[in-house]
Amino acid sequence: MNKLFRFPCVLLAGLALLSACNDDDPEIENQEELITTVRLTFTPTGNTGSEVVATWQDRDGDGGNSPTVSPITLSPNTTYTMEVALSDDSKSPSENITEEVEEEAEEHQLFFRTTLTGMTIAYNDQDANNRPIGLVNTVTTPAAGSGTLTVILRHEPNKTATGVAAGDPTNAGGETDIETTPPFSVTVR
Repeated sequence: MNKLFRFPCVLLAGLALLSACNDDDPEIENQEELITTVRLTFTPTGNTGSEVVATWQDRDGDGGNSPTVSPITLSPNTTYTMEVALSDDSKSPSENITEEVEEEAEEHQLFFRTTLTGMTIAYNDQDANNRPIGLVNTVTTPAAGSGTLTVILRHEPNKTATGVAAGDPTNAGGETDIETTPPFSVTVR
């Protein structure tokens, strides 16, 4: 190859490489947020008892210290409105992730898995396509018992897949933004 021809080729390749590393490249949208806190607020319907607040918190994210989880004690045979709040408390001030889930409702869904026999959880909120979100729910407790409650937030689930609208994450796909491990302990007495 001609030496005069090689220099412009090398120069063009170098310029292409440098322009690819430009700091002005747009940021990736919808990066996964760090969720360090899941707060559940159970408000009994009517005047049947007191509000119960439970928190799952992992301030340092994955790894490091184990999450702290407050137990949930609910009244028997009671219907509650359960609201879910999500935040990143590793920052100061903390970042409200609940607002992002509300704004991008079509791209998020919360799922709830309980081992407490007789406890039911039903969605009370929908996105613009009438698909569940899970930030506001109805919980009905049994006469008594104990078990666990796991909260899962999925990003970009297939909300039309079999069972997803009913709260089964098996066919949802998407990415798990948070799963409360260890789960909340739930007691009804």
